[in-house]
Parts: sequence; structure tokens; C-alpha cells
Amino acid sequence: MKPEILVLVPIYAPTLAELEREFTVHKLWTARDPNALVKVVSGSVRAVVTSGSSGIDAGLIETLPKLEIIGCFGTPRGTVDLALARRRAVVVTNTPDSITEDVADLAMGLIVAVMRRITEADRFVRAGRWLSGLLPPGSGLGGKTCGIIGLGPIGKGIAKRAEAFRMTVRYHGPRRKDGVDYAFDPDLESLARESDCLVVACPSTPQTRGLVNARILDVLGADGYLVNIARGPIVDEQALIAALRDRRIAGAGLDVFWDEPRIPAELAAMEQVVLAPHIGSTTREVREERGRKLLANLRAHFAGKSLPTPLT
Repeated sequence: MKPEILVLVPIYAPTLAELEREFTVHKLWTARDPNALVKVVSGSVRAVVTSGSSGIDAGLIETLPKLEIIGCFGTPRGTVDLALARRRAVVVTNTPDSITEDVADLAMGLIVAVMRRITEADRFVRAGRWLSGLLPPGSGLGGKTCGIIGLGPIGKGIAKRAEAFRMTVRYHGPRRKDGVDYAFDPDLESLARESDCLVVACPSTPQTRGLVNARILDVLGADGYLVNIARGPIVDEQALIAALRDRRIAGAGLDVFWDEPRIPAELAAMEQVVLAPHIGSTTREVREERGRKLLANLRAHFAGKSLPTPLT
């Protein structure tokens, strides 16, 4: 008989189709009553598949007595109780991949889109408003300063792209980076003051939660733009809404939010905001790579072979 797998959330469709060919798959997110489905299959499920961002809660792990492996589509960051998995002798796997270039591409796209008013212009043309007048001008990128919060691999990728658009790059982080020629601002307020576009690219930690607050936005100023491709809670969302509403900053490009996929109606209604549904790493290439690695881990486990990318 095929091993039974409980898939908690939607994943890349071709990967899900492969899973359904090789395993008996129970899709939790399609169940009318997810709790009832868990009760029915709990005694037979040997594997769980989830995403790195969604993970699996400890209660569900405890509910599955025959669970052997948790396969993550992506890399869990605090979303899987690894200590509990070890105590239960449950293997956890991930799909390490390089999302740096794709996320940096999206960040640069958001910078261009919000500063040049591209999505606003699209709506303007589609609504027939061009017949009645011209769209007000956006802001050119050349000669402007791109301030980057967090100069890790993604931040460096954004910096290279900003330079190609003839922008000056500055950055802020906990310490100056060795071998980097960009100007370093140890004080975030100073970086915001010097920036025409401030890009959030740092990790989400207790220390960075609410890092971009009302004061930072005020310093960024009425001609400044904010772009966030990191995590929603790094920016004080209510402070951002207020700054945008009062025109204390010029606009924002956002791929992440505090309570995604739910976003504030105020943001959705603002013309000067470009919104994306957390798609920084959502490319076919990344999804295919993750799918191959997820399947390889599951196949290896059920064949009694060593796992390609285990976490525990």
C-alpha cells in the first residue's frame, strides 16, 4: 500500500500531482472540517507535508502516532518544533535553495514601480483617464539614494541592482560589513534621512520588530519611498498607513504584511502603494527546485535511504 501523507497547505501544483501519484494524499486545506479529517486519518498518516512558512503546530504532531517524517516545502524558521520532533523520533526535512536573486529582482521591481508610478499608470490608462489629462510625474531613480536595512545576501543583491539604475547605495545593520564600499549608517534614523528610497531587507527578529516606526518614516520624508520585501512586522503597519494617508512619505512598495494574506483596507485603497502577495521567492525555478528536493526526501525516507536535506 502507498504510504499515507497529510498535506497541510497548498504547494506547487506539479509537486502535489507527483505526491498524489506516489502516495495516498490527504489535503487538509480542502477539508470541510479539518479536525474531523485529522481524526479519521491520524492512525495511518506516516508523513506530513507543509510549507516552511506555515510549518506544523506541536498539537498536530502529537495527534499523529505513526508520524515518521515532516517534509517542508521551503525552510521552516521557527514554525516547526524541532525539539518535539526529535523526542518523537520524527525526521524533519527542508528544501534549501537560493532565493537571493529572485527576491532582489522583486525588490528592484517594487522600487521602480512605486517611484515611477507604474501600477498607478496602468490603472490610469485602463480607466480611460488618459483621455482627460496626464498622469502626474513620478520620481526618477538616477542620482537618488537607496538606503538598505540589512546588507546580507539579499541586501547586497538589491544594492547591485540599485547601482545599475545609477542610484547611490547606503546601508544600516548591527555592524559594518567587511569588504563593502557602500556608506554605512550605524543609526537607522540617519540612513532614513539620507535615503530617497528605504528598502527593508533584514531578518525578522524580536530586535527588528517595529524597527521602521513613525519616527523613521517622518525622517524619510514627504519625497521618500519605503519598500519592504523582508517581513511585515519589521514595519509598524499602522504608522505606515498614517504616513501614507497624511502624505508624510511619497509611497510604498510592499510584498509582506503583518497579517498576510489579510491586508488593511486602507493600504489597498491607496494609489501610491504597490502591493504584492509575498512573492519574493515565487518563481517557477525556485518552486521546481523545492519540489524536487521535497520529493527526494520523501522517496529516500520510505526507501530506507539517507535523506538529502534533513533538519533533524
